Order: sequence, then C-alpha cells, then structure tokens
Amino acid sequence: MIETIKDMLTRRSIRKFKPEIPPQETIDSIIEAGLYAASGKNTQLTKIIAVTNRELRDRISESNRVIGGYAEGFDPFYGAPVILIVVAAKEWRNRVYDGSLVMGNLMLAAHALGIASCWIHRAKEEFETEEYAGLLRDLGIEGEWEGIGHCALGYADQEPKILPRKENRVYYVK
Repeated sequence: MIETIKDMLTRRSIRKFKPEIPPQETIDSIIEAGLYAASGKNTQLTKIIAVTNRELRDRISESNRVIGGYAEGFDPFYGAPVILIVVAAKEWRNRVYDGSLVMGNLMLAAHALGIASCWIHRAKEEFETEEYAGLLRDLGIEGEWEGIGHCALGYADQEPKILPRKENRVYYVK
C-alpha cells in the first residue's frame, strides 16, 4: 500500500500526550507540509502560529477551556507541548476550507513522522477576542484573521482507539 494512503488510514487523534517537545526539525517539517496544503485559487491566505513556549501554550489552553465551558484544571490540549494554530484571512470566502486543508496536512505529516496530533476547536472564538487579535499584532500579522483550529502535537502517551468505519457512506453513480 502506498505510504500516504496508509498514513491516512492509520492516523487517529490522541488525547493524552507526553510532556517532551519533538525536535524543532520535526516541527518544521510538519509546518512545511501544512504550508503546501491546497488553497482556493492558490491564494495561500492561511498562517500557522507555532507555540512551544509553555507559558503562552498554557494561557491559550486556559482561554480555550473557558470558551469551551470545561471544569477548572482541565487541559483542552491534553498535555500536548506544541500547538500549531491555523488562522485564515477573514475576507477570504474559502478561509474555513483552506484552513481545514492545512489542518489535515499538519495531522497527516505529524503521523508520518511519528508524532501524535489532535484537532482542537475554539480557535475561531479565541481570535475574536482583543487578546488574541493583539497576539497577532505582536507577531507582526496585520489585517483580520479567523482562527480555524489548533493542531495539538507531541508524543502519544496512549494507544489510539481504532474504531470501525460506519457503513453506507458511499454511493456510486455510474
């Protein structure tokens, strides 16, 4: 079986991570794969914010927890030491689609390199706040951006659950 397809069939979300940060070279390879995701009209109107700073990572986790309505002390990033945040230009009508393709590439590349991942929501709500708009400005990112998702990355501290695929999801018209 072609390795790319094998990776697509075997990647699963992980919800328990070890605290060790993967090597920067590995993180950079994952990011590069995200940057090569398809985009409408090849506009490439997405950005990736790579967070390995523990203090910022924990601050984002706490904001995400509050937005999600989770109990105090819960980590919606499941202990992942690396968070890749995908944002897309707000004025671009295909922003969610293009950003979702970036997220998919990030997760598949991570899996291919032996790194676990999980898509975490609520980036949209975070980047609607002044705090996170300010973070973008601090990074030198101008304009209006919508949060698409967080790609939590790290080494798995659990075995993935492999559930069977549901039936009756494909219909052929010949």
